[in-house]
Parts: sequence; structure tokens; C-alpha cells
Amino acid sequence: MYSSIEIEDRSKVIKKCYWPLLKLAEVNEIPMGIELSGCTLEKINEIDSEWVKKFKKLLIAGKIELIGSGYAQIIGPLVPAKVNDWNQRLGLEIYENILGIRPRIALVNEMAYSGGIVEHYINNNFDAIIMEWNNPRRYHPEWKNDWRYFPQYAVAAGASNRNIPLIWADSIAFQKFQRYAQGELGLEEYIEYLKGNYNKDENRYFPVYANDVEIFDFRPNRYNTEIEINKQGEWSRIETFFSQIKQSNSFKLIKPSKVLLGLSEKNAGNKLKLESPEQPIPVKKQEKYNINRWAVTGRDDLGINTKCYQIYNSFIENNNTRFEDWKQLCYLWSSDFRTHITQKRWDAYKKRLNDFKKKWVDEKINIDDNKKTVQLPYKKKDKDISIIDSRKFLTIETKVLRCSLNKFKGLTIDKLWFKEKSKEPLIGTLSHGYYDDISFGADFYSGHAIIEKPGQHKFTNLSKGNHFISYDSESIIISCENIDRDVWFNKKYKVYFNECCMEIFYEIIIPRRDIAIIHPLNITFIPTSFDKDTLFYATHNGGRKIEKFEVKDNIINHAQSLSSLISAKQGLGATEGVVVVGDDRKQISFWHDQTMSSLIPSIHYLPVNNNQYFLRLQYSAQEIDETFIKNREVQKLESCWKINLWQDE
Repeated sequence: MYSSIEIEDRSKVIKKCYWPLLKLAEVNEIPMGIELSGCTLEKINEIDSEWVKKFKKLLIAGKIELIGSGYAQIIGPLVPAKVNDWNQRLGLEIYENILGIRPRIALVNEMAYSGGIVEHYINNNFDAIIMEWNNPRRYHPEWKNDWRYFPQYAVAAGASNRNIPLIWADSIAFQKFQRYAQGELGLEEYIEYLKGNYNKDENRYFPVYANDVEIFDFRPNRYNTEIEINKQGEWSRIETFFSQIKQSNSFKLIKPSKVLLGLSEKNAGNKLKLESPEQPIPVKKQEKYNINRWAVTGRDDLGINTKCYQIYNSFIENNNTRFEDWKQLCYLWSSDFRTHITQKRWDAYKKRLNDFKKKWVDEKINIDDNKKTVQLPYKKKDKDISIIDSRKFLTIETKVLRCSLNKFKGLTIDKLWFKEKSKEPLIGTLSHGYYDDISFGADFYSGHAIIEKPGQHKFTNLSKGNHFISYDSESIIISCENIDRDVWFNKKYKVYFNECCMEIFYEIIIPRRDIAIIHPLNITFIPTSFDKDTLFYATHNGGRKIEKFEVKDNIINHAQSLSSLISAKQGLGATEGVVVVGDDRKQISFWHDQTMSSLIPSIHYLPVNNNQYFLRLQYSAQEIDETFIKNREVQKLESCWKINLWQDE
């Protein structure tokens, strides 16, 4: 049920929305699939067990079929593979316990898809999944338009021989249905739209509706833009439509499972990768509805996702296999708590999350890592390390790594070499004038933070600042503090004596949670150090297998603003805490600690004239959308990265 529906209104939703749905199936004999999570099924059973009995009766009679979605409505590409697997297993157990039935088809939650999550449906023995056509199609011009009318196969990440039958949903179609039901479209106009998808020469399959039913004859009052309930009665209008369709010779209503009979048709059965470099996580509807809305917006998506990762890590460390604990974690990771949740439900959720966290997480992570060693002022030691402190640059060199930091620009990374793999620096700064194209007429730094607030100059840590060098038993530590107006930045680099890696620690303190875009780390790649033809990025988006995306000549800008209200259109789940960037000869991995901040990485790649290109990796702690809520509490962001050479799985 909607996050914006108060608990006391749930019985009203069951009466006004769920009972009419069953009536449509029983009295009007409309075949359909009904999706509900295991958690929703439990709640309905507590409030109105008669509805569940009727639902079960209709399932057994074959009038409807159950569509699964796991125990909780989790956004699969944003959670680790084990959480996704547990969510499906828990859901199947709940369905069987209450209904005595296991669903054969699953709906991808919020139709937020990645190649990585396909394995969980295959491993849990689903026959097919339902996912939206419109968004994946945009970035696959090689697809034929007619494929939208037939079932296909969705290919799992990292394994072209693993796939699952795919039934299409359609965002335009379900929005048309909503407009008709709510009175914005007339019946004749709506049926004309449906006829536009009809072809007398072939049996096509087209989804009439694949979305929420809580919007018919009920309004949660989430938006100021919500239209009034149609006086004719929206369920009454829906009944009228289906009555008309049943009399038509052009259309035949079927249940979702019947679509799979079309897999042998001419335009069916293609093995498709729905994801793409430009859109690694397709999500239903228009672009404002993207993966960031459950990750770095809302009331405090970043904070609650980070706490969920802390609990998850504790489960893994303690080998926790208790059914009830995983059920609780799946519930706490539900999408409901990350968008338009009411204040009352938010307060109850925070208490439940914090109580469960206390049970499983011992103590706050220390950004300084002081539990390991005591940091001391640097004095030249008998180590294989060189430090050159010139007027502008601070250069640290070991046997395997060399890093030059710009003291004039907040210790940004001027150049970083991994000596085992390349004589040239792989990441660093591209100075003003590097590109002939005037649209790139700026300095592009690495290792800095950027905060953007509407109508204000950017907040950065690009001023000179004060730096301090210290050491512990295994590394040199370089720290730098910067203040930009009322924002405080503390950055630390850790360069190991005997390891080919560098760590970056950040602490950023902002006086309050305001409307702002917060990118705590930006990394720029040196174009001449990589082979453009084999350049790629890779990460995990909810699966065990890493997902690899070759950039080719694609224009990729995940963090591109859609409007003044929507600050980013795409992002990466990075659910195992790593992003890899490289070519066929060398690859760099960027590990970030999800238990400190469950950040969302994104890629910006743009081919430039003369076979050049621009490539940047950036991390987001906060974006702007219509779900974002301000508050007056001090905002303290802590994050940590480890940069090293990638060892392929």
C-alpha cells in the first residue's frame, strides 16, 4: 500500500479498491493477474481476512492468477544480491502459508530493472517476469517495434545462457487506462488508442493495465495535482470499459500467463538485455521516476539505506540465517519508506529501524580508523616511500604507486599512477585548454567535493586549505581541511607503504538539510591512458555477477538534470560497493563503504572531437526530486573509498 496512506486508512483502501478488483474478476469475469507482496498480503489478512478468502477462492477457480513480488517491495538494483534472494524466498513462503499457492510469474518491483536481478527470479523458479517496455526500448534502437507485442527473454547479467521469459508492461498504456478511469479520456477515445495497437494479421499481446489500484475511487492526498474522484465512479467506468471490450471482435482478454503461449511467434522469443550503458537501471514511467528517488532523496534515503547496509553487514559477519531477522531487514528496505511517506509513518519507521540496528550493529564506524593505530606527525622513516613537498604539489611515491596532489586546489589529485600497470597516470586533473572544444573550457579535477544549491555558487573544497602529514604502521596519511561559507570539508588520503592502493576519507558538515545536490567525490580519467575502443565501466546492481557496460560512442550522463525539480536521471546501484573503470589492458576499482554512506555512483562519458573523450565517475549523497524533504538538523556526511587495480572475478 502507498507510503502516504496512514495505517488507519488501510481498511478504507481494501473496501474501496481491493474488493472492487475482486468483483471485477468474479462478477464481471475479467481474467487478470493480481500482484501483491507477501507483506501486503499479511496486512490485508490481519485487517480483512474475508478478502483473502475470496482472493484464494478466485485463484483456485482459475479466474485470476497471483503475481509475485517478494516479501517486501524492495528496489532490487539498490540492495545486495543476498537481500534480493531472501526477499523472493520469504515472499514465496508467505504466499504458500496464507494462500497455499506459489506464484509462477513475478513483477519487477517498481519496474526498476537490472540484468543482475534476473538471477533471483530464475533461482526461485519463476516461469516469467513482467517489466516495462518503454524505457529499455529508448536505448535499444536495434529492437523492432513489433517486439513490444510479444513475449521475449530477459538475459541475466554475466551469463548469456541464463534468461527468463519476459512479459511486457507499458507505461503509456497504463497511464491511458488511468486517464480513462478518472474521466480525463472518454471511452471512445480510449478504445481508439487501443485499436492503434491492433493488427488483424497477427495475434498481438498488449497490457491494458500494470500499476496500482489504490488510485481508483480513493485518493491518498499525496499531491496537490491529484484530480477529484470521478462522480460517475471510477470502478464503474472500468466495468463499462471491460464490458465494451468483451463485446469486441478485435480484442480478447487473457491472464498474464497466457502471453507465454506466444513465445514461438515470429516476433517473440528474442534474448534481450534490457539495460544499457546510458540507462543501466531502467525504471518505469517518465524520466523523473528514476533510481535516485529511493536512494538519495526522500526524507533521508541515504541515512536509512546506510543503516540497512550496516545491519546487512552484521548479518553476513554473524552468519545470520534466521527467517524473522531477514524478514525484518527486507521490510526496512521497502521502497515505501523512501518516497512520499507521511510524518507519522516516518517516525514509526525510524524507531523500528533504529531499534533493530541497535540489536545488530555494535558501535558507530570511526572515520579516522583510530581503533587500528595511533596517527603520529610524519617524520622520515626507513620506508620505501618518497614525499616531495613543492610550492604547488605534494607528491607521494612508493614502489607501486605515485600520487601528486595540488596544494592550491584543496589537495585535488593532479595525477595518480599505478606503476605496475601503466607508465602514464590513469586519473587526475585535465587543465583548462586540454580540450579544443570551448564547451569543455574548464579545469576538471579529481578527488574534490561539490555541493550545488539552486541560485547559489557551488560549494567546493577547491581552496588552498591547510594540510597535515602523519603516519601509522602501514601508511602515510595526508589530511586537508577547507571551509566554504558555512560548509566544512575534511579530507584524508591514505597511501600504503606496501600496497598498490590509496584510500580517501571524507567528512562534510552542512548546517542543515537543504535542497541541494551533494557529490562528495568526483574522479576524472586521463583519456590518453585508456583505449577508447575497449573502454567500459562495471558494477553490481543487485546481483552476484558484475554488470559490464562498454561505452563505445554512446553519450552517457547519468547525473544530467531533467528539470529544476529533478536533478539526476540515472545512477548505479553498486550494491557490492565497487565500480570498475578500464579497458582490456588495465582496470581501476573504486570501493566505497556502504556502511558509512550508501552513495550512488554515476558515469559521465562524452566523445569529443579528434577521437578524444571526457570520462568522469562521481558519487552522489543527495539529489533533488519531488519526494525531497528539508529539515533543520545538521547534516554530517562521512564516506570512504579505496582505489586500486581491479582483480577480475
